Amino acid sequence: MDHYDPQQTNDYMQPEEDWDRDLLLDPAWEKQQRKTFTAWCNSHLRKAGTQIENIEEDFRDGLKLMLLLEVISGERLAKPERGKMRVHKISNVNKALDFIASKGVKLVSIGAEEIVDGNVKMTLGMIWTIILRFAIQDISVEETSAKEGLLLWCQRKTAPYKNVNIQNFHISWKDGLGFCALIHRHRPELIDYGKLRKDDPLTNLNTAFDVAEKYLDIPKMLDAEDIIGTLRPDEKAIMTYVSCYYHAFSGAQKAETAANRICKVLAVNQENEQLMEDYEKLASDLLEWIRRTIPWLENRAPENTMQAMQQKLEDFRDYRRLHKPPKVQEKCQLEINFNTLQTKLRLSNRPAFMPSEGKMVSDINNAWGGLEQAEKGYEEWLLNEIRRLERLDHLAEKFRQKASIHESWTDGKEAMLQQKDYETATLSEIKALLKKHEAFESDLAAHQDRVEQIAAIAQELNELDYYDSPSVNARCQKICDQWDNLGALTQKRREALERTEKLLETIDQLYLEYAKRAAPFNNWMEGAMEDLQDTFIVHTIEEIQGLTTAHEQFKATLPDADKERQAILGIHNEVSKIVQTYHVNMAGTNPYTTITPHEINGKWEHVRQLVPRRDQALMEEHARQQQNERLRKQFGAQANVIGPWIQTKMEEIGRISIEMHGTLEDQLNHLRQYEKSIVNYKPKIDQLEGDHQLIQEALIFDNKHTNYTMEHIRVGWEQLLTTIARTINEVENQILTRDAKGISQEQMNEFRASFNHFDRDHSGTLGPEEFKACLISLGYDIGNDAQKKTGMMDCEDFRACLISMGYNMGEAEFARIMSIVDPNRLGVVTFQAFIDFMSRETADTDTADQVMASFKILAGDKNYITVDELRRELPPDQAEYCIARMAPYTGRDAVPGALDYMSFSTALYGESDL
Repeated sequence: MDHYDPQQTNDYMQPEEDWDRDLLLDPAWEKQQRKTFTAWCNSHLRKAGTQIENIEEDFRDGLKLMLLLEVISGERLAKPERGKMRVHKISNVNKALDFIASKGVKLVSIGAEEIVDGNVKMTLGMIWTIILRFAIQDISVEETSAKEGLLLWCQRKTAPYKNVNIQNFHISWKDGLGFCALIHRHRPELIDYGKLRKDDPLTNLNTAFDVAEKYLDIPKMLDAEDIIGTLRPDEKAIMTYVSCYYHAFSGAQKAETAANRICKVLAVNQENEQLMEDYEKLASDLLEWIRRTIPWLENRAPENTMQAMQQKLEDFRDYRRLHKPPKVQEKCQLEINFNTLQTKLRLSNRPAFMPSEGKMVSDINNAWGGLEQAEKGYEEWLLNEIRRLERLDHLAEKFRQKASIHESWTDGKEAMLQQKDYETATLSEIKALLKKHEAFESDLAAHQDRVEQIAAIAQELNELDYYDSPSVNARCQKICDQWDNLGALTQKRREALERTEKLLETIDQLYLEYAKRAAPFNNWMEGAMEDLQDTFIVHTIEEIQGLTTAHEQFKATLPDADKERQAILGIHNEVSKIVQTYHVNMAGTNPYTTITPHEINGKWEHVRQLVPRRDQALMEEHARQQQNERLRKQFGAQANVIGPWIQTKMEEIGRISIEMHGTLEDQLNHLRQYEKSIVNYKPKIDQLEGDHQLIQEALIFDNKHTNYTMEHIRVGWEQLLTTIARTINEVENQILTRDAKGISQEQMNEFRASFNHFDRDHSGTLGPEEFKACLISLGYDIGNDAQKKTGMMDCEDFRACLISMGYNMGEAEFARIMSIVDPNRLGVVTFQAFIDFMSRETADTDTADQVMASFKILAGDKNYITVDELRRELPPDQAEYCIARMAPYTGRDAVPGALDYMSFSTALYGESDL
């Protein structure tokens, strides 16, 4: 590869010698160059407000040629000649050619006369020379020549596009994808490259040319038809047009680079200014904090109390722990910011930062040193002052502590010693008070030492001139006065307690004797009253006779009890005499018992009154029990007849409903005769109800003469009535099913025989206990009864029955049948459900399709039917029934008033909603 030599003009920049050798251009190339060069020139001339129409004519006077060179070079040319003579035109063209030559371009075989004469070949060659110099020469990629650099730039930009292969400036561009790829690479939003096809070059070229003209300000220098129609497009035209792409995109990149450089410079400057502002603010805040803190640290005003000094010390610790550390960090950060700022300014060629007056780092260090000096002196003063107050506070606290303990101990002691609780106390309470008083005297002696210590501490505080000495002295004097008074009261209370103790010991012995005899006698009377008033509940004559015998035995013990009562009252009278004689203040009662003579006399009188009342109650209850026994016997006799009768009738009805004797009508008549005989038995039930009511009113709850209760009789009677009615209804339903489904009597008998054969008692699938539980749930007492047929099959019995009749029972098919005969999922199948299913399987029934076909006949083979047709063909009530329920017909062939008989027919059989 040839590299560009700045000392000599590149070979490609020399006008090609084929301008002389080939007097005529290829017509296709000439057309492409004319259009391309004209568009290129106009893209620059329009900046000066003009343009050319014919490239060989409009440059003949040299004026627009000179203007073009001034626009593309940015320089001023020599003043042009304004004359219209040939010589003036040649002069202007020569000035333009001289300017081109001054830029290091050799013009071979191109003279002013050819341009003035309108020589197309020379004019196009000159314009190509200008394009090379001012549009292509400056293109350089990795030190390559202009043409190679432009080609290398195109190859690199289109490299990601697999269907683009740029190897030259002619046939590589014929499909248009190269132009589209260059635009898409730099401005992907302008072209949807994925929709372009290599086999549609006309669309590709026009798309690129239109987009470049509209969005990139690149004029349309080429025609898509010319490029496609030429075997080898003109290389110069392609290079000229592609160079416009290069300048359009490289210019945008340069502008972006320039903007980035400016933004970077401005960002550095803004960052530096922000750092300066931050430094100034941080320095001001830190100096202001130091200015406010130093006077606080220099304050030496003493406090009288340890608490106040400790608060000052705590405030100082908060200052050292909470307030100062952030300021230390701020000071450090301030120095760091200052050094960082100076470094950034030096690296970015900015002048060094000079803080405001008094805010230099040295100024801040000086202020900080003053702060630490004041801080050190303040801490030393605080510690000395605390040590000074600590000793005084220790003595004062010791005085307060001992005084508080003593005052707490003496609180209520004077009132306690002055109490006269012994005047109303019992003997045991007096003894307890004496022991308690002895313990108090010992405690009082032990506290003597504390009182002496309190006085000594108060004296020492006075000598040390404690600031709160007056209050200490007053408190000490109060303690001493109280101590003397406690000693006098203690001696006085001891004497009173010992005197009272002797008086109460004599009375206590009598009280104890009274209590020992009064308690058992009182218990005997309370037990007697409870027994005499006890509400007895008896159910037999034997029970009431036993109560009468026990009462007679009690009455025989009353004379001895009266003698004991009089002896107890004599002891109490003796105590009263002693109290009156010695004037003892008996504020309390007998400490050994709460039973008073008044209570004993009252209870004794009550016992005497209750004895005759008990006699009367026992006589009345004896008569009532005799009447209850008569009622029990009367009810038992009737219940023992009615209960078995109901059970017998239930068994007979079951046999009639299951056994196959005669036709269904014969069974129905037989059942109705049973029903009549059962209804005629109702008066006996009513009579038994009357006897039961008398028993309930007499509160009789058991009856040894029968095992039947009224509840059993009622349940049995109701089940009997329900069973006969249900059995009659089942036979009636079987007759309806037989007649409606066309089932013969022989088929019914066959169905019944199959059902009975697989009933539970005959299949062996139900154990005795299960069968018993089933009957109990129906309310029967089946302790000794034979097992009965239930009239129902469980699901396994029913399945076996169906298989025996020829059905092929898979799991799915059996599940379907069970859903029909046992919709409630009870696990059993009744005979009626069995008959319904078998009749549905064997009988010929109407279907929705049959009814639909019948309606279609009435409608004349139409898909709908009218109101008139219904009223004409059906009875009036049935016609109106259909009209009221048929939905309007909405098919394509519908007429006004048409009704939909199809949906109506489907709804009749539950396949849709009416």
